[in-house]
Amino acid sequence: MSADETLKLLSKQWCNLQDLMELANIGRNSALKIRKEIKTDLESKGYTLPNNLIPMCEVVTKLKINIPYLQKMANAEDK
Repeated sequence: MSADETLKLLSKQWCNLQDLMELANIGRNSALKIRKEIKTDLESKGYTLPNNLIPMCEVVTKLKINIPYLQKMANAEDK
């Protein structure tokens, strides 16, 4: 996946299972495990989440995605 495609996916407010699989380049079972970890952590803090969705900002934090680097790479691709 290119930097532009990754940034477009990251621009969404909510992350579904398919998005998580694409971002982390993992299979369904691994994505389910990560989603469950994020959901459990947020619910323990008192948050209520929609079914099968997690906030994209939490996914970025969990996967340690470097957004400034992606933006730099996307700009380099455009040139």
